[in-house]
This record gives sequence, structure tokens and C-alpha cells, in this order.
Amino acid sequence: MRFHIPGIPHTITNKSYISCAYTQKVYKLCSMLTKLGHEVYHYGGEGSDPSCTENIIIVREDFRQQFYRTNFHTEQFHYDTGDQYHQTFYRHCIEEISKRLQPRDFLLCAWGWGHEPIARAFDASLMVVESGVGYESIFSKYRVFESYTWMTHVYGLNNIRNGSWYDAVIPNFFDPADFTFSEQKEDWFLYLGRITHRKGVDVAVQTTKEINARLLVAGQGTLENEKEQIFIRDSHVEHVGFADVATRRALLSKAKAVFMPTYYIEPFGGVSIEAAMSGTPVISSDWGVFGENVLHGVTGYRCRTFDQFCWAAEHTEAIRPEACRNWAIDNFSTDRVSLMYQEYFEMLYDLWGKGWYERSPDRLNLDWLCKSYPQAKNTISA
Repeated sequence: MRFHIPGIPHTITNKSYISCAYTQKVYKLCSMLTKLGHEVYHYGGEGSDPSCTENIIIVREDFRQQFYRTNFHTEQFHYDTGDQYHQTFYRHCIEEISKRLQPRDFLLCAWGWGHEPIARAFDASLMVVESGVGYESIFSKYRVFESYTWMTHVYGLNNIRNGSWYDAVIPNFFDPADFTFSEQKEDWFLYLGRITHRKGVDVAVQTTKEINARLLVAGQGTLENEKEQIFIRDSHVEHVGFADVATRRALLSKAKAVFMPTYYIEPFGGVSIEAAMSGTPVISSDWGVFGENVLHGVTGYRCRTFDQFCWAAEHTEAIRPEACRNWAIDNFSTDRVSLMYQEYFEMLYDLWGKGWYERSPDRLNLDWLCKSYPQAKNTISA
């Protein structure tokens, strides 16, 4: 199969932009599909380095810097898809895809509506797939959602009352080699992510203050930001700044637990799986994707009251690091999830033949939706 994959215009498709989930989806998707033996064509900004058949540079870095300076370590991402930069990116992307287009090719829109202008240019000639829906404004006929929670949420928002055979839920995926597994934890908790009120950083601060514990805050943003409703001056909180790949690996490996008390309906919450890959439990809110990704009492705790958050933080020893690691690798590793994408794209490819009625005489299994569950440690009673 052949795949055309645009990058996220205002970022660069490499590991430096680790705080942009959509950039990392593009980066990892290119690598995964290439490893599966497919032809992959990536279209992005100068400095992009995904594993692919051909990496086509469609905008230069000096041009991008005129509109989107590299200051995302302390500021949240911003963009305007209608500005000159994005319109240039779209135009060049369409031109380059047109040069390489062949029958039965796929166009994967990892940024959804942000890639829609590109998709509209190929409505009749490419099979367009929104390859990782973690947003609300869907547009294509074929869609992969990050979680069942999010698929149902988006269906409701868009008044979709019947399911589609060619929608699917495939989780985000991670390379276990990017994380260090450790059973030896240090005496501090971690908040890792965008430093915004909506992510619940205040709950992490209040909980650790109540139990007299140390909290490290890492991620995109600052501890004092009026726009983000962030005013953290507590002495038990240490701001370690933006977490690059190496820093992220070390923090996730050593923390007693990672706080993810997100207020909004979280589509996926990749940090929960990154923590599990590191053998570290997660303490989260009890809605959104966490009901799917955080196994209560096994890989962490899901909470709804301040008392529950405090109790969870005081009893992290009940969570076995190896259970966290096994859960993450068995269900969210690149090797595991690649089988799900392969099955899904084969389903779509069959639409060029008999479609829904196409048979696969060489099929050996139907386990693409199976999950593997670790066992819980004995429940704490005191």
C-alpha cells in the first residue's frame, strides 16, 4: 500500500516537538507503516526526519520562523490555518502529492480538519482517512478514533446516530525503547504535560501539599500565567521546565506516580501510557479515556474527590511496576498497534474490490481488538 502523510504545518516532524501529540502521531505513523513494508511519503517542514520512503520538504525553516518562532517550551502552541504560512504549506503539499499520486493511494490526515484543505484537493483520487481523531470537528468518511470514549463523544456532538463499519478505534502507540522501566522510585510525584488549568495541575499541587509530598512539574508553559489561570508559588513544587526526550524518560522512570487530574474529557492522555511503559502508576480523574487506559488498582487510581486523590497518592506502593509495564507493552506498543492499523487499512483497501463482502481466505485470526490485562496486587485494607 502507498500512504501520503502531511506533517503539522506549524511544527516540524521530529522528536523535538514531543509536546505536540499530533506531530508525534505523524512521526510514529510514518515509522510504523514503513516498518510494515508500505510506501510512505511524508510532506513537511525543513528539519523533519521521520522514517519513510521519501521525505519531501515543502517549506523552509526560515519561512516558518517568520510566523511560528520556536518558543513552544514556555508558550502553548498557536496557529492560524488561514494565514499565509499555512496556505503556502497547503499549496506546496498539494503540488507535491499530485506529482506522486497513484491509483488506490491513501491520504492520512493526522491533524484532521487542519489537513482538510489538502484532502479536498484529492476527494476523487485518494482514500482520505483521519488517522487519529482526538478532536471534535471530523470531516472525512473514514476515521480512526483514539478511544471508544472519544468516538462516542464525537458521534454525539455531530448527531451521528448510527455506527459506521469503517470507523475504528485504534489507540496511540509507543516504542518501549523510548522509556526506562524501573521498580525503584524516588520520593516525589510528577505532573507532566501542558501547564494549563484544564489539565488539572492545581489538583496535583493541592494533593501533594496536603500529604506533605514533593511535586515536580514539567511541560510546556510556566507556573505563573494569567491567561492559563496558573498561579503556583508553593514551596513544595519544583518547576523543571520543558521535558525533552531524555528528561521525559528520566522523570517518568523515577516518579512515585504521575498526576493526570484532567478536567475536560480527555481523548487519550498519552502520558498515562508513557508512565505505564516506565513502570509508574497514574493518578487520574475518572472520566474520558482514563476509564479505558488506567486500570483502577492495577496501573493506577481514578479519583473523583480530594480525599480519593490523597489516598491514592499515599498508597502508590500497591501498584506493581511490572503490571504497568506489561499493560502498556501488551496493548499500546508500536508492534501491537501496528497489527490494528494493518487490519484497518486492509479493510479499506478491500473497498476497491467487493468491499464489506470481501473475504480473506488466508486469515489466521481475528485478534486485532483483543486486549491483555495484568493482574492486580492484593487490595489495601488499611
